[in-house]
This record gives sequence, C-alpha cells and structure tokens, in this order.
Amino acid sequence: MAIFDSVAELLQTCREAEMPLWEAVMHFSAKETGISRELSWEKMSQRLRAMQAADRSYDPCLRSRSGLSGGDGGKLKDYFDSGKSISGSFIGEILAGAVRMGECNACMHRIVAAPTAGSCGVIPAVLLPYARHHGISEEELVKALYVTAGFGSVIANRASVSGAEAGCQAEIGSASAMAAAALVYLHGGTEEQMAHAAAIAIKNLLGLVCDPVAGLVEVPCVKRNAAGAMNALTAAELALAGVESRIPTDEVIDAMQIVGESLPTALRETGKGGVAATPTAIRFRKEFFGEE
Repeated sequence: MAIFDSVAELLQTCREAEMPLWEAVMHFSAKETGISRELSWEKMSQRLRAMQAADRSYDPCLRSRSGLSGGDGGKLKDYFDSGKSISGSFIGEILAGAVRMGECNACMHRIVAAPTAGSCGVIPAVLLPYARHHGISEEELVKALYVTAGFGSVIANRASVSGAEAGCQAEIGSASAMAAAALVYLHGGTEEQMAHAAAIAIKNLLGLVCDPVAGLVEVPCVKRNAAGAMNALTAAELALAGVESRIPTDEVIDAMQIVGESLPTALRETGKGGVAATPTAIRFRKEFFGEE
C-alpha cells in the first residue's frame, strides 16, 4: 500500500479531499491498486476477522517447536482474572492479548502481519480490548485498520518495517505507532493528534534492537509485543490530552531510519548480538540446532 510518502501529505490530502483519514487511505489506496472501494473494504474486513480468529484460537497448552514460547498468554489471563493485578482488567486484556498473538505466531497459527509477523500482537492487542470495553462496532474497527495502514505505509515508504533493515524499532516501533494512531481515531481524536501519537510512539522505542535468540521470532520478540501495545496506549493518551510531539512525525520516521542504518549488523535480526549473544542464548542455540 504505497500511497503516501509523508504524514504531512496524508493530512493535507484529508483536508483537501474533505475526508476523514481512514476514508482517504481507503479511497486513494483503492484508486492506486485499481480495485473498488467495496473490495478494499472487504479485504480490510478479512484482516480484522483474521485477527479476531487468531485471538480466539489461542491455546495455552500449545508450545512452539523450540519450547521457548507458549502458555504465557494463559498465565496472564489467569493473573488478571484473579483481580490481584496492579493494572486492572483493561490493561490486562491488552497485555495478555499481545502475548497470546505473539505465541500464536511462534506456534504457527494464522496471524496478520501488522506490519510484520514479529510485531503481529501489537495492533490487535489494543484494538480488540478497546472495542470490547467501549462497545465499538466492527465497522469502526475496520476504519481504525485503515488508519493503521495509512501511517504504516508512510513508515514503510520513508523508512522500514523490517527488523533486518532497521532493528526492532522498525517492527514493534512501527506497529506501536500504527496502533497509537488508531486508538486516537477510535477515541474521537483529530488527524493531527493521530500524527502526534504515532511520532511519540516511535520516539519512545527509537533504537530498539532486533536480537532474536537462536534467530527465532520468540525471545524477546513475544514480550516486546506487550511493551509495544502499552507504548501505543501511552502515546495515544498523551496525544488525546493535547501533548504534542515537538518533532514532526515525518522527521521522527526519518530519524528512525537513520538510527536503523547505524545499528551494527549484529543487532539487526542476525541473532548474533543483544540478548541473542548471552551465554544462555548461545547454549540454547547449540542444543536446539545441534551445533558444537
């Protein structure tokens, strides 16, 4: 979905076309790809249904082939259901949902790469609980996904959503920015507040490295989905309160790309740096892959 090259262009298009942001993204993406708005809507609706199905399909008894992932989503649900948590049920649903989706990916369930498989838990973890707690319709959730797509396309065009190219900031960071903008939309915020939320979310995770243990998208990836989801909520709340990013969103995205290019290769999905280079991680890699 290569529609907009900048958030500034996206916001300007909304003003000139007199369309809400979600509709501008749908309209111009459909026009660029040569499909009808109706077909575009159906495709986005399918993505929402796939997210919902993945969330429902979670089985706390399943474990990934490596044994590194599985069951933690169930632990979180039980903990928050007990009423003994610090944060309460809404935050609990977000945290548990993010971990569940990350574990679904590790256990080879069908998920939606949003924007990547490694960051698949962030967007559904904030949108689905929000919808349940606030009585949001599926139609509004589809519109929110168009918001995520609009900001995601700008990030992909200006920078990257690949951990191999720019570190985990490009995966979890981008997903968090997309989710933050969508939350602002669902809560009645303006297009400008959506942009501020996205910028704040990226800045909060700027420099996050991609260091998967044994090269598997499990540790620390699954738990980073939970952190990314909470970061999205934080950024959205700040923006809705009127807090602005002093650095324009496009400049923040550009900075993320520059930071990503500056990261050593060992910290860009090679599994050779960060926590992937710890003694425990190295020992696990040898045991799992049978390396000497």
